[in-house]
Amino acid sequence: MSEELTPVVVGLGPVDPALVTPFLGEGVQFVRDPSAGDLAVAQGAIVRAAYDVDRALLDRMPALRVVARTGVGVERVDVAAARERGIAVAVTPGSNARAVAEGAFAMLLALIKRVPESHRFVANGTWGIAPVPVPGDAHGTTLAVVGFGRIGRIIAGFATAFGMRVIVHDPFVQAEEFENVSLEQAVARADALTLHLPGGDGELLPRALLASARPGLVLVNCARAELVSTETIIWGLGAGRLAGVGLDVFASEPMRDHPLAHDPRVILSPHTTGLSQAALAATFQMAAEAVTETLAGRYPTFTVKVA
Repeated sequence: MSEELTPVVVGLGPVDPALVTPFLGEGVQFVRDPSAGDLAVAQGAIVRAAYDVDRALLDRMPALRVVARTGVGVERVDVAAARERGIAVAVTPGSNARAVAEGAFAMLLALIKRVPESHRFVANGTWGIAPVPVPGDAHGTTLAVVGFGRIGRIIAGFATAFGMRVIVHDPFVQAEEFENVSLEQAVARADALTLHLPGGDGELLPRALLASARPGLVLVNCARAELVSTETIIWGLGAGRLAGVGLDVFASEPMRDHPLAHDPRVILSPHTTGLSQAALAATFQMAAEAVTETLAGRYPTFTVKVA
């Protein structure tokens, strides 16, 4: 009888072995930087969000049984091609929801209080020469939470604790404890607005809609870059509709030479709001457990369905 081969699991994108190997079980070999030979025999793959898993890559991995992707979006995974090959595609919902919510709300408060502008005002030696940037107030203002999933719910709780009025727009979910409004109402009534919807349907906040916002809106996008284009944001800042913008997602990543990089009203972060230490640990644990479930002949809990 032939000796059973050791199952190989590969990391696609930066994957810390220390965060996944404790949950892969005994007898599983994890390969951090896989060669072509490793890909050919890999039964499982733990895939970072920015890594493309297309049909060509799947062709190079004939033994693959499961793709466990960090995060919830699968726009970079050819799910249909995986399904044709009997490969499960698992995601890690909720593992970084609090981290994203904290990051988005931190951006929101920093922009309301004009922290970036105040820093540059002092650092550039303008203090005592020009009028100081006057901070705004969170208390008593209206926050529109667009997307009321795990992240949106946490942010709504933060906002309530700060004395903000919360209104919610979600095309699929009705909030029980907050006022539900249309997208048009959310934009028109908000003093601050934070986006937490998936992409895929084009620009959610085009210029025509943003034009209905009250002057001085603070906008944070930690969801998908396509929800509001850079061109729309530039127009909004120039027209005074936007007073501050926080972005953690970009059309091309890593982003270089962003046209708003030197605007003191803008905060840019390198798609890291969901990458706190605790969130990373939880995300990789969920991904590794999905691989373990599949290799044991079970179906991962959070598996993407194909219509």
